[in-house]
Amino acid sequence: MQSKDIKDFRSGNWVQRYEYKSFAPTKIHLQWFLSDPVIQYLLSEADRHLGRLDAFSELIPDIDFFIKMHVTKEATLSSKIEGTKTSFEEALLKEEDIGPQKKDDWKEVHSYIEAVNQATLEMERLPISTRLIKNTHKTLMQGVRGKEKLPGEFRRSQNWIGNSLKNAVFVPPTHEEIPDLMKDLEDFINAESLKKAINVPHLIKIAIIHYQFETIHPFLDGNGRIGRLLITLYLKEKGLLQKPTLYLSDFFERNRKDYYDNLTTVRTKNDMEQWIQFFLTGVIETAKKSVATFQHIIKLRNEIELNKLISLGRKQADAKRLINELYRQPILDSSQVINLLNIHASTANRLLADFERLGILKELTGYKRNRIYVFEQYIKLF
Repeated sequence: MQSKDIKDFRSGNWVQRYEYKSFAPTKIHLQWFLSDPVIQYLLSEADRHLGRLDAFSELIPDIDFFIKMHVTKEATLSSKIEGTKTSFEEALLKEEDIGPQKKDDWKEVHSYIEAVNQATLEMERLPISTRLIKNTHKTLMQGVRGKEKLPGEFRRSQNWIGNSLKNAVFVPPTHEEIPDLMKDLEDFINAESLKKAINVPHLIKIAIIHYQFETIHPFLDGNGRIGRLLITLYLKEKGLLQKPTLYLSDFFERNRKDYYDNLTTVRTKNDMEQWIQFFLTGVIETAKKSVATFQHIIKLRNEIELNKLISLGRKQADAKRLINELYRQPILDSSQVINLLNIHASTANRLLADFERLGILKELTGYKRNRIYVFEQYIKLF
């Protein structure tokens, strides 16, 4: 297998078509190595902080409660990069509590959540592959805007980024090139298990994979969301994370211009090193923030369960069950409490009143009926 320094990366060529030029990327399934000391240092730091996050998540009981919140935040921000306007709090509401003008955006976010959950389950029996990527895309696009754009199928026509094909910011490769490019991408993803195994540090690999996937742009719609989701799925599959606890969309959204500029610079100047530095900086920053969030969760949990719920005496058992549900679903109403805890309406309403009195929950609507409660302190941690 050919060995190549990442500083010698060549991204591809622009090919003249009828009235536009499309980009034909080079293949990436190579034995890459690093000679840049800056990247080597950032890689070491990123590995260290990722390991700390993974160890921390192993220590937290009921970690899956909190992962649902991370997934919801990721879905909101990854969709926001693509133009949806659902807030994190709105994403936590039931569909019937969303206004008609915001319903389409809400559905897109929830399709993303469903796609994450489905992909995580499928990875128990499937490697990250073309099949898994297509299945995930199908779930992402089902029943939302863009559902007519071949959900679960690679495009069969030219796409572009920009107002028109003639004046596009970027034109990906033609649809005829996609099968060969995606086969190369799949081989690179699973390079350790192939006959001619190659060994590239996983964080370097997923940085290259994300860039290449966004450059191929294999679907008519949803490429950005699938490409960002691939990062978390890859880290989990390769064992860098036992649980899916690292999501980079927050970093990409806060640095949106740099995100797009760095991807573009690889294509225009062959500067993969700059993109990798940006990517590793994102991993470091996000892992640190995720650890801090878990630390704040533990502090809040102890404060509530050791100081506040103890005052409820015999109602503590139901209160403990409710607080556990709130970690998973921090905005709810009395009907949800009744169903989740399997208790009478009067018991649910008394419990909600107790939580409001203790400052755990805040009522949102100001109504006397159909009231909605929010676990505000908890949501703010994310």
